[in-house]
Amino acid sequence: MTALRTVVAVNAAPAATRADPFADAGELLKALSAPVRIAIVTHLHSSGPLCVHELVDTLQVAQPLVSQHLRILRSASIVEGRRRGREVVYVLVDEHVAHIVADAVAHVQEDR
Repeated sequence: MTALRTVVAVNAAPAATRADPFADAGELLKALSAPVRIAIVTHLHSSGPLCVHELVDTLQVAQPLVSQHLRILRSASIVEGRRRGREVVYVLVDEHVAHIVADAVAHVQEDR
């Protein structure tokens, strides 16, 4: 009888800890809700790993603003920083996010 209870408990645990996928998707989209963050994701997808000063040069926005947006993207697990010598380069954690961004940009351009 103990073995049966263990199996039931193991099978029941994932349902209890499973997150709401709609809430998770909402948090992901919220993290992508700024034009600068969309541009960062797009450039990281097309160019590969970039450091802050390369993003500043590409986006033509102030370094503190780029750093702030990278912090938001990092906290949402969209990008991660990796050390390259004295610099930290940023890379996309998951290419799916770049496809979501590309589809959104393409969609809004369809009506223009």
